[in-house]
Amino acid sequence: MPITIKSEREIALMTEAGRILEIVHTELERALKPGMTTLDIDRLGEEVIRSFGCEPSFLNYNGYPASICVSVNDEVVHGIPSKQRVVREGDIVSLDAGVIYKGYHSDAARTHAVGEIGPEVKKLVEVTRQSFFEGIKFAKEGNHLFDISNAIGRYVRQFGYGVVRELCGHGIGTHLHEEPEIPNFSVLRRGPKLKAGMTLAIEPMINLGTARVRWLEDDWTVVTADGKPSAHYENTVLITKGEPRLLTLTGK
Repeated sequence: MPITIKSEREIALMTEAGRILEIVHTELERALKPGMTTLDIDRLGEEVIRSFGCEPSFLNYNGYPASICVSVNDEVVHGIPSKQRVVREGDIVSLDAGVIYKGYHSDAARTHAVGEIGPEVKKLVEVTRQSFFEGIKFAKEGNHLFDISNAIGRYVRQFGYGVVRELCGHGIGTHLHEEPEIPNFSVLRRGPKLKAGMTLAIEPMINLGTARVRWLEDDWTVVTADGKPSAHYENTVLITKGEPRLLTLTGK
């Protein structure tokens, strides 16, 4: 499947999908507190998504059983919400969500601290978020895709963190996952040239320790191989003739 270039109409629809998803994340961050279950988080997220007349991108996607991926501490991504899993003070919680608005997807993730967390983990969360912004400095027409990957990897490397290699970002549009795949680590090749109208979900997944991960028996939840924490940060990005537009972070 070739990389799609979105029309003005498609960009307008994806912009609205992104605006709604930004609100979903704002509501989830506001509600997140010790004592909640991860299923509570999922139900709230789905409720907010549907309140806008939208569908959750993730629900039943390839069999995924929930609307919000809720990943706690050493869970990298795709944590399945459960009424047995209680969020506690000192946890970090990664929330990954998607919205379908009139057939078009948006996708974004945030990692939040629950109460006070240690300085080492706080720095991991901050570096993961900043690595995204280091990457999108190169998300401009005329640059190449892996300029983004190289910038993310280069920034994270100086902190000695592990950059997850088995999972990556992706194109997005009428499908949640479209071409191209977007690594978060340095790549020798340059990759395709970026063009205005491309929409990309760029999402660094960074581990405090080893880059290695493993899948749990549910075949969804990805955890760090050494049990150390992981952070995740993602936005849906529109390539333009000038600076990139963050469709899921309108205030930036």
